[in-house]
Amino acid sequence: MPNSSSTTNNGRPSPEHEEHGHESHAHTRAHADILPAVSVRNLSVSFDRQKVVSDVSFEVPQGDILALLGPNGSGKTTLLRAMLGLIPYTGEVRIFGKHLHAVRELIAYVPQRFDFDRNFPITVREFMDLARHRHSPPGRVAVRLQDVGLAPEIQSARLGSLSGGQLQRVLIAQALINNPLVLFLDEPAANIDITGEATLTGLLEQLRDKTDVTIVMVSHDIAMVSGLVDKVLCLNGQMMCFGPPETALTEKSIKEIFGDRKRLFSHGHQH
Repeated sequence: MPNSSSTTNNGRPSPEHEEHGHESHAHTRAHADILPAVSVRNLSVSFDRQKVVSDVSFEVPQGDILALLGPNGSGKTTLLRAMLGLIPYTGEVRIFGKHLHAVRELIAYVPQRFDFDRNFPITVREFMDLARHRHSPPGRVAVRLQDVGLAPEIQSARLGSLSGGQLQRVLIAQALINNPLVLFLDEPAANIDITGEATLTGLLEQLRDKTDVTIVMVSHDIAMVSGLVDKVLCLNGQMMCFGPPETALTEKSIKEIFGDRKRLFSHGHQH
């Protein structure tokens, strides 16, 4: 079981990943069959006495990718934010069997929108360093930027000068800087083009195949996630379906939850 003071390593092939964290990572791996990475029990969220997420329960094994799917206003982002402790909720959320506050250093979060003053004089490198733990080697910044398809030269660029797609990739790179064991993504493909989406999909596939990182992501794009994730959770106020995409995303369930399924596909994808 991991603890919040341990350095972790997700086993990526780059040599710099072998400098820290063997003991903690091995300890986590040893307990992977005992405790799920994420456990949610009877989670509900209400705004102004109106319940918007009702009695949701599920588990995510270590190393899996889970997509939260549903129409606009279905509570996907609300559920994600509740799991992160960013909004009040009832029920229980556990990360490797522990309360969120005990494992903060083992998780990372990329919001759908990142609002900041684009005139603020901060470079990409400085922004990345804000999140880098002192035990993480400085060279990891360039590695993480490369992981998301950005050249090392972008480190000297002013953060406010980046395009929406570049900024989204920097946010994901920053989230990965300390080798989290659980990564939460809210609509990670929302502000990137087709090329950027392909890079993102490749990155998530790499994380899935070569590391132990567990990913919980909000998405509206069934075509993108269906061949990528291990499980989907369909939400429309309450949990409508849960399981592997090939069994959970039937024609019947898609129509019941989303209605006109043509609206679900972005960039001309076909399912």
